[in-house]
Amino acid sequence: MDLDPRTALWTVAVSPAVIAVAPLPTALAEAAHRPLSLARAELPPDMAGEVLVEQGETILRLYVLPPEEAQVGVLLPLDTLFEVRVQATLRLWRALNGRSPGHDPARLSPDRISRLILALRTLDGLDGGVSQREIAGVLFGQKVSTTDWLSHDLHFRMKRLVRFARGLTDGGYRRLLRHPFRGR
Repeated sequence: MDLDPRTALWTVAVSPAVIAVAPLPTALAEAAHRPLSLARAELPPDMAGEVLVEQGETILRLYVLPPEEAQVGVLLPLDTLFEVRVQATLRLWRALNGRSPGHDPARLSPDRISRLILALRTLDGLDGGVSQREIAGVLFGQKVSTTDWLSHDLHFRMKRLVRFARGLTDGGYRRLLRHPFRGR
């Protein structure tokens, strides 16, 4: 099942990949290198709030403060997620200039998505009172006897998966918003 990215709008306060667009101060708007306008993204000049910019396969999330004029800039807090915000902003700038925005660094790899699905299925099984050995048999299609379980590779694999899954439920899921900058 593919999720439509338009169904999950994140606010600028939650996700560093949401770009905060605001009116430029007059001194900057009249600079020698004319700032870009949102008209290049084919957005109405009076656009405000959460906005999606779609260009082909690329979807960029913006939070637009009501612009007084067509000249806009981007607000980049100098926080621990500054690099994430800069990358998201650079993708927007490329798209507005008709260039390919490049690979989305926040996109989860298929392997990471598979691991998250396994973690959720593990939590469902544990919440249902199923043993880790039985969950491993279902998830990995390999039955292991009770006597072999403690020394089997799947035992250790399940321990890591359970630790990962419980970490997600203890608030670790929020780190997904900062992918690939999870440690920040």
